[in-house]
Amino acid sequence: MKVILLADVKGTGKKGEVKNVSDGYARNFLIGKGLAVEATNANLNKLAGQQASAQHKVDVAVAEAKAQAEKLSGKTVTVRAKAGQGGRLFGAVTLNAVADAIAEQFGFAPDKRKLSVSSEMKNEGTYSAEAKLYTGVTAKFTVEVVADNG
Repeated sequence: MKVILLADVKGTGKKGEVKNVSDGYARNFLIGKGLAVEATNANLNKLAGQQASAQHKVDVAVAEAKAQAEKLSGKTVTVRAKAGQGGRLFGAVTLNAVADAIAEQFGFAPDKRKLSVSSEMKNEGTYSAEAKLYTGVTAKFTVEVVADNG
């Protein structure tokens, strides 16, 4: 009997796969416990629709990430921070502040956990940084820390 798995089943397959299993295993275990449905034409069409929808969502997310990477790549993000004598900051510039500056200057807010900077930003100056916007989509940019004594 052909079934469509609704969840990962150890030893049988992963969610969304169409598998050929014995009738008893299908009726008594897989379908009985709600782990699978019979692979009828209607259920196969429904599965194809769900997979197409999921693929479309991924395609839209990748396109959006590439557009954001194009906006940000090679650009300079300016972050203002309070500084004392000699350009030494009071504390350090955080990735949260960098994410806020990107949102303000470029119109989108990357996840601060996906940002990385070459070194700690404790002085005025420029630092190289990278934003991982999606799997395989990254943007390299420069962070410029400017003293704000006003």
